[in-house]
Amino acid sequence: MHKVYFAADHAGFALKNALVEHVRTLGYEVEDLGAHSLDREDDYPDFMTPLAERVAAEEGSCGVLIGGSGQGEAMCANRIKGIRAAVFYGPMRVTAALDIEGGRSEDGYDAVRLPRRHNNANILSIGARFISGDEADHAVRIFLETPFSDSPRHMRRLAKF
Repeated sequence: MHKVYFAADHAGFALKNALVEHVRTLGYEVEDLGAHSLDREDDYPDFMTPLAERVAAEEGSCGVLIGGSGQGEAMCANRIKGIRAAVFYGPMRVTAALDIEGGRSEDGYDAVRLPRRHNNANILSIGARFISGDEADHAVRIFLETPFSDSPRHMRRLAKF
C-alpha cells in the first residue's frame, strides 16, 4: 500500500493519534485527515467521507477510520464507490473451522485478515470503545501487511459489487 490515510471523530481521537505515529514508524507514508483537535460535538461523517473519497481516488492507498463503534464510520465510508470498509472491534475467538487459504488463524484477528484477503478491503474501521491500543496497533499492522488473494473466486465476487 502506498499511502495510509487516518481519520477519527472525538471518540477515536486519542487512538488515532497513537496509531498515526505507530504506522509512521513502520515506514508507511501517512496522512492524518483529522480530527486535529478534540471536539466532543464533532460529527464523524465530516472526517470519514473525505478519507473514503481520497482512498477511492488514489489507487493503492488505504485508510483507517477510528470512532466509537466503527460501525457508523464504516457505513459512511462504504457509501463511496470503490470503498470496501471492514469493521474491527477487537480479537475474536474462532468457534468454527475456517479455511483461510491454507490454514486457520488462532490469534483472533481474522476479522482483519479475511476482509483484506477475500474482499480486498481498503479501509479498516476501528471501534475505539471496544479495543486496546495494543490490539489496534496489531490490527492495523495485519491490515497493512495482508495482501488480497487475487483468487478467481474472490475476483469474481468483487466484480459483482
